[in-house]
Amino acid sequence: MSTAIWVVIAIVIVAALCAAGYLAWTRSRTARLRRRFGPEYDRTVESAGGRAAAERELRSREQRHEELELRELDPRKREQYHEQWVRVQERFVDTPGAAVEQADGLVTVVMGERGYPTHGFEEKVAHLSVEHGRTMDHYRSAHTISGRAASKEASTEDLRQAMVHYRALFEELLSAPGGERDADRHAPDEPAGAAAGRRDDETPRS
Repeated sequence: MSTAIWVVIAIVIVAALCAAGYLAWTRSRTARLRRRFGPEYDRTVESAGGRAAAERELRSREQRHEELELRELDPRKREQYHEQWVRVQERFVDTPGAAVEQADGLVTVVMGERGYPTHGFEEKVAHLSVEHGRTMDHYRSAHTISGRAASKEASTEDLRQAMVHYRALFEELLSAPGGERDADRHAPDEPAGAAAGRRDDETPRS
């Protein structure tokens, strides 16, 4: 073969190797983002209209997350917040709407203590999703129900579900300061007293 042909073959081989390397790199990046963000990855793909745009968004979240000065809660603070949560749950029996509003406020306070932004729901989700992606569905559901509750459009069962959803994130923020844990590993308890208003043959929904 002529030298020109060998050059062409070499170029084709190099191009094929580069393409294979790039494909392997993108697959590795996708796998990493899926592991880190959990269900939030698929949600972002759907909302962004495609994988490439979604992964740009998720990497942007990671970069912004690195700029935060996150801190752990000391044991005393953790115990104080846990006691506050118990009191909020106890209020659910008499004033479920107010209890949900207080639960939302308490979760936001703990976010601030940990170093997360506390203004703008989508901004909070963007930062929280980097380490707590598996609980963002809980947080979004709680936020939606809270909005309905503000308009007096949420049933008592809806409000009970909101408390369960808020607690999923609350427990993560309290008990997993250094990283993410699977919120589904331990199902959050239902609000104290909520069972009293449910018939014996009903099963709590989560």
